[in-house]
Amino acid sequence: MTYSRRTFLKASAAAAVATTIAPRRMTAAPLSFPIGLQLYSVRDLLPKDFDGTLRKVAAAGYTEVEAAGYYDRTAVQFRQAMDQAGLRCTSTHHAMGELRPHLDEFIEYGHNLGLTYIVCPSPTRKDPQAKGPLNLDDWRWVAGELNRIGEKVKAAGMTFGYHNHGPEFGVEGGVVFYDELLRLTDPKLVTFEMDCGWVYAARRSPAEIIAKSPERFQLLHVKDMERTANGQLHSAVLGHGKMDYSPIFRAATGLKRYYIEQEDYDIDPIEELRQDADYMRKISI
Repeated sequence: MTYSRRTFLKASAAAAVATTIAPRRMTAAPLSFPIGLQLYSVRDLLPKDFDGTLRKVAAAGYTEVEAAGYYDRTAVQFRQAMDQAGLRCTSTHHAMGELRPHLDEFIEYGHNLGLTYIVCPSPTRKDPQAKGPLNLDDWRWVAGELNRIGEKVKAAGMTFGYHNHGPEFGVEGGVVFYDELLRLTDPKLVTFEMDCGWVYAARRSPAEIIAKSPERFQLLHVKDMERTANGQLHSAVLGHGKMDYSPIFRAATGLKRYYIEQEDYDIDPIEELRQDADYMRKISI
């Protein structure tokens, strides 16, 4: 993938978190969704052993995945690897800078892979030569581009979505950029994949945002967040950080799928991902 994900993470992590979260309530009742994983979570393992890593992901309790790059494999090769591991790839990420010049190629690849969703996790500026963060005019232009791309993706039989990081919650002239994206995108063409961890990092409530228009949020990224000794936000095993997902899932009445995403690890990544999957089997909503 050509966009710099760490740029967004650093921008989001700069926000301080001072929210008190209610205690978690756990039961044995599972959510009625497949347990999905965003493959960015195993970005360091896949290049070393693609097929073996996918098998480990399945053994850790996952049945669906969301791609974050195709590792130089054709759609047929990628799908065969998923089939052999017992996984289904239902969604993928492509930055807007990739989608705009290569949309037809990604649509064809996604169709051959059997995707349900194509998701944009990174916007571009209206003026590609401009520097610095996007301003309000840029975000309004982004909304128009999302509608345009979403129309073509829908015509191909898939659903197009937008995934947030932290800059979407910037404000200009009293207007929150994320609110403007929700207002200006066509619900028939663009759904939203809320990354709950980065909403929390931006001092916002995922549950409150979703509750205002739950039909707009078909997808969630599920990650927990904690603070390290130096004060930086850190992606943690679910249940070990500060987030309470019960109210988020209660609010998400339009939800179709969710994908766990853990970006930092303290021990073996597969073991921590297994713990994440176990947590989601037990969460109460």
